[in-house]
Amino acid sequence: MKLYNGYERLSRNYTLMTDAYEFTMANGYLEAGKEKEEAVFDVFFRKVPSNGGYAVMAGLDKVIPFIENLNFGEQELDYFRRSGYSEKFIDYLKGFEFHGDIYAVPDGTPVFPNEPILTVKAPIIEAQVVETALLSIINGAMEHATGARRIIEATPKGVGVMEFGARRADGLEAAIDASIYGVMAGCVGTSNIIAADMMGMKAMGTQAHSWIESFPTEYDAFLSYAKTYPDNCILLVDTIDTLRSGIPNAIKVFEQMRKEGISTDHIGIRIDSGDLAYLSKEARKMLRAAGFPEAKICLSNGLTAETIEALIAQGAEFDSLGVGDNISKPEGRMGCVYKEVALEANGILTPKIKLSNDTIKIVNPGFKELYRAFDKNTGYAIADFVTLKGEKVKESNLTIISLTDQVKRGTINYFDLVRLQRPIFMRGKLVYDDPTIEEKRSYCEQEMSRLYPEERRTRMPHVHYVDGTEKYMALKTKMINDAKQLVKR
Repeated sequence: MKLYNGYERLSRNYTLMTDAYEFTMANGYLEAGKEKEEAVFDVFFRKVPSNGGYAVMAGLDKVIPFIENLNFGEQELDYFRRSGYSEKFIDYLKGFEFHGDIYAVPDGTPVFPNEPILTVKAPIIEAQVVETALLSIINGAMEHATGARRIIEATPKGVGVMEFGARRADGLEAAIDASIYGVMAGCVGTSNIIAADMMGMKAMGTQAHSWIESFPTEYDAFLSYAKTYPDNCILLVDTIDTLRSGIPNAIKVFEQMRKEGISTDHIGIRIDSGDLAYLSKEARKMLRAAGFPEAKICLSNGLTAETIEALIAQGAEFDSLGVGDNISKPEGRMGCVYKEVALEANGILTPKIKLSNDTIKIVNPGFKELYRAFDKNTGYAIADFVTLKGEKVKESNLTIISLTDQVKRGTINYFDLVRLQRPIFMRGKLVYDDPTIEEKRSYCEQEMSRLYPEERRTRMPHVHYVDGTEKYMALKTKMINDAKQLVKR
């Protein structure tokens, strides 16, 4: 089980964290003698949250211990007895282990709609019963990581974003997840102490309005804090009146520190309410006029990517941001789904397809591989595309076709290819060395920089190409046509 600085990432048996129909089907597969047949399922999403141009893969750190810990103890088996399942099924569950393969895109990778971000190939019962937990883990993790990255992308380089969202999260585990995946996506740190300890970091924070209210005057509160924490003296200035009380009192404290020979290299203010653009500009003027140009300004208060961009456009002055709500509870939901794309029949893995009147909901069939092509001149990602498993890819003059609209096709040249999915489990054994959070954060920064800026912008981003090779699209087209012919009969 994966540990974070001694903390178990999953501390209970989550084998029953699933929907009832998974085990209804599992029991049915056993009764039908299909338990040894293998199936392939893809995890993917159809739309980027918040009308964004990308999402950020996350959650493998929880997927790994979940799969490693899959087992049915007496408590779990007793549920099935009470629920009327047969002894045959219960005996099957007693020896249950995951024997399959899992391939996934690494945490921190920018990903796009309709591409397989995680693939399970396993005996059909095993592949079926993990569905709900995998979706729950990945949907939640990606929402936090994607929400955080949108904010990072909207923030000027050199301005640190601190994750402050624990108190807004939907429960304790969600708060930890928001902090960890926020840091993974680029936040410089978190106020959440347990998450910081799990990641081997020091938590970040200043004081609340209650600190100021607990002293006779605002000046007394600031002075006491400065004496206790001279190396991190960031004062919250909006308890009474930011410009007429908070900042003047902060300046008095900074002056007192100078008189006493205390360094002012680590002083600053935080503004948590009001017109942040106006107040921050006025605050900077006042701090400079008082001889404290080194004082840092931190802004917080429900910041989003859009409000950060608006602050920049209005000339707001800030050196760091505290962001919580829109990482712990981002507006957009991932909507990842888990669909069967291939099934073993007579020892042969046969592609499967689900049709829909809504083109975007037609499942991309077959056991696939996912590639990203990078322009050799610029280093930017040209497109992602899927192939049949084992298909040899042309290294030049490669025609790729949209997965959702075959009229859209193009040819790419002079590119480098990267296979995006990595083996995580093979025949039930973990074969992947999950990187540290620091490594994932660096990797995320690197991979985001390889996307065109037009794809990273907050409003109306360019749509990243997600295509298939000619060979793959020929298979998909044939399967769609064959399925339609069956309906006509």
